[in-house]
Amino acid sequence: MSYQPKLYRKFLASITAVAVVASMAVPAASADTTSTVQTKKFSDVKDDYWAAKEIYSLVEKGIIKGYQDNTYKPNQPIIRGHVANLLTTALNLTVPSDLKAFDDVDSKSEFAKGAAATKAAGIFEGYDKRFNAKGVLTREQMASVLVRAFNLKTPVKGQEIKFTDSKKIGSAHQADVIVLAQNGITLGNKDGSFDPQGAVTRASFAVFLERALKTLDKDTYDLAVMHTNDTHANLDSVAKKATAIKDFRAKNKNSLLIDAGDVMSGTLYFNEFKGQADLEFMNIIGYDVMTFGNHEFDLGSTAEGHKALADFVKSAKFPFVSANVDFSKDTLFNGLYKGGTYTDKPENGNIYSGIVKEVDGEKIGIFGLTTVDTPDISSPEKVEFLDYLAKAEEAVANLEKAGVDKIVAVSHLGYDDNPAIDNDLELAKLVDGIDIIVGGHTHTQLNKPVLINKDENGKEKEPTVIVQANEYNKFLGTLDVEFDENGVIVGYAGELITIADRKEDPETATLLKGYSSKIDEIKNTETGAVAVNKLENPRQSDGKVSVSVRSNETPLGNLISDGMLAKAKEYFPKTVIAVNNGGGIRAEIDKGPITLGEILTTMPYGNTLAVMTLKGTELIAALEHSVKETPKESGGFLHVSGMKFTYDSSKPVGERVISVEVAEEEGKFTPLDKAKEYVIATSTFTAKGGDGYSMFAKAYEEGRVTDLGHTDWSNFLDYVVKLKTVDPKVEGRIIDLAPTKK
Repeated sequence: MSYQPKLYRKFLASITAVAVVASMAVPAASADTTSTVQTKKFSDVKDDYWAAKEIYSLVEKGIIKGYQDNTYKPNQPIIRGHVANLLTTALNLTVPSDLKAFDDVDSKSEFAKGAAATKAAGIFEGYDKRFNAKGVLTREQMASVLVRAFNLKTPVKGQEIKFTDSKKIGSAHQADVIVLAQNGITLGNKDGSFDPQGAVTRASFAVFLERALKTLDKDTYDLAVMHTNDTHANLDSVAKKATAIKDFRAKNKNSLLIDAGDVMSGTLYFNEFKGQADLEFMNIIGYDVMTFGNHEFDLGSTAEGHKALADFVKSAKFPFVSANVDFSKDTLFNGLYKGGTYTDKPENGNIYSGIVKEVDGEKIGIFGLTTVDTPDISSPEKVEFLDYLAKAEEAVANLEKAGVDKIVAVSHLGYDDNPAIDNDLELAKLVDGIDIIVGGHTHTQLNKPVLINKDENGKEKEPTVIVQANEYNKFLGTLDVEFDENGVIVGYAGELITIADRKEDPETATLLKGYSSKIDEIKNTETGAVAVNKLENPRQSDGKVSVSVRSNETPLGNLISDGMLAKAKEYFPKTVIAVNNGGGIRAEIDKGPITLGEILTTMPYGNTLAVMTLKGTELIAALEHSVKETPKESGGFLHVSGMKFTYDSSKPVGERVISVEVAEEEGKFTPLDKAKEYVIATSTFTAKGGDGYSMFAKAYEEGRVTDLGHTDWSNFLDYVVKLKTVDPKVEGRIIDLAPTKK
C-alpha cells in the first residue's frame, strides 16, 4: 500500500540527483564514500552490456556506485541489506531514530538505517522479527518489495499476464508479480517463465529500479481509503483495530476512514449500550463519514422509537451521508437531517445527502445509500427509503456540479444481493460517475477490490472499484486508487488487514475494559427461560455412536430451527420451512435457567438469518446433500422445522430421500410438491452455499435470497425467552429407514 501520497510524488520528481547513495557493493569499506557523484565507467560494464543504459542512468542520478577497483560486479546476486539501503536513499525515506528494527540487525550495522527506514515505510516486513540482511533477494521477493516501495497498482487497462511457471510463485507474492509485470517493470524471461525463486543480480535490480523510478513521473493523484462495514457491535477486537488504523495512517498521512453501516445490533454490547459504546471508539479512532445500514433502524418499533439512533448521530464526531433515506417525518431527527444537501463544510453529527472533503488538495465527493429492503427486514417506521438508482444519479449530478470528479458511494446495498431490489454490482453498471463503492450489507469478504468497467449492456464505461470488508471487525479494508488528471481511475490496489494479527492499542484496550467488564457480568445473567432437561449436543466422538448433532435429529437442533422459522415468519409470513446446519450448533445447554452466556456459546458464529425461494426439486436435492454422509457425521446435516422427511442411508448417495412433507398450515403436513416454490429460512452461511449446498448458492446468485440480518444467537435468545419453559423433543422430523445392523 501507499506510504506517501501525491505530494510525495511531486517532491521526488523535483529533487536533484546529487544525493550520496549507499553502495550496492560489499563490503561497505570498499566503496567510495566521498560526496562526488560518480560519472566514470565501470570496467566490467561495457556500453553494449544489456543493462548498461539503466546502470549508468542510476549512476548519473547518484543512486548506485561501484567498487574502489572501478568494477560493478553486475552478475553478482544482490542482498536484502543493499536493496534496503538503495531504496532508502532513492525514495528519500525517513530514517527512524530507533534503528533496532529487527533483532538480527545491530544498530551500528551498515544496514541499520536502510532496514529501519524500509520497515517503517512498510517495504520490508521481515520474518519473525528478523531481516536477514545478507540473504539474497529472490525474484518473487523483489516483486513484492518494489510493489510496496513504489505503491504500484493494478492498471485498469493492464494486459492479462501469465508466466509459464506461475504455479511456482509463492502465494504471498503471486499478485505482486503480476502487478509488477502489468506495470512493465518485469518482462519475464524469453521462454515465458519468471523464475520466482531465482536470485536477483545487481544488474537485474538496477534495471528493475530504473523502470520503477519512471513510474513516479506520472501526473496522477492517489487516494488512500480505510473502510469497515457490518461490525454489528463486535467490540472485543476494537483495540487491535485501533492499532491497524494507526499503522495505516502512519504510512498514509492523507487518507479517509469510512464505515458502510450496520454498526448496531448483534452482540450484548449493543443490547446494553445501544450503540454508544461503538460510537465512543469510532470517535476516538477518527472516522470521517458513515452511512446507515438496515440494522441502524432495528429499534424503530420500540416505545422509544429511533431515540438511540438519533443519540448516536448527535454524539458522532463525524458526519453521515444518506442520499436515499428520508428522515423528515421522524421528529427525533429534526435539526440533524439535512436532506437534499450537498456541502463542502459538513458538521459533525448531521445527516447529509452527500459531502465534499478535501484530501491532499483534491476534492472527494461522498454520498450514501441504504437498501430499500430495509422496511421488510428492520423497523424504520416513519423513515422512508427511496429509489437507490434515481438518488445515486442525483447525487453524482450534484457533486459534479460542485466541481468534483472523484466520487465515492458509501453503500449498504449489498455486493451481490438480490439484483431485483438493489446491489453494488447493479449500481456500478447502471450509474455513471461513481469511482469507488465502499460496500456493506452482504458481509462479503472481498480480499481484493473488484473492478467494474462495463455497463448493463456490456459496453465499456469509466471504471468503478468496489470494496467490502466482511464483518464483525475481523478486517480493516484498505484501498489505494490512482486517478488521472480527469478524475478517471487508472490504477488500484487494496487488501483486507486481519485485525486479529495486530497488537492491542493500550489506551483503547483500557477504555474497552470499562465496557467489557459489564458485558462479562451480563453473560452470566439468566434469560428468564428454563430448560426442563439438559439440551445435549452429542457427537460421535463422545462415544454416542448412534446419535450425533451432525447426523441425527436432536431436541436442540429442533429448538434452534423452530426459532429460525418463527423469526423469519415475522418478516416473511409465507416462510414455511427452516433448515439449520448441525455444524453451526456448538455446545449443549444445561438443565435449569438458561443464561446469555450459554446462548452465545451454543450459537457463536454470528451468522445472520436469510430467507430463500426454492422449488420442491431444489429442496429435495438439498436434503439429499444433507444425508449423503449418514450414518457418518457431516457439518452440513440439516435440522428442520415446518417439514419432515424420511430417507434410507443404505441407498446410493443422491437416491436416499424417500418422502418429504411440509406443514403449509400449522400442524398439517402435506406431501412436498416438486414443481411448487417454497420460502425457506436458513443462515446466510448456508444460503451462500456453505457446506457444499450448490443449489442454495445458485438461488443466491439468481437473487432468490434475502438476508434478514438477525444473528443466529439473537434469534435463538428471542425464541427461548418467548417460550419461557423450554422442553423440545425428537418428533420424527428426520427418520432413517435403513435396516438396523445387528
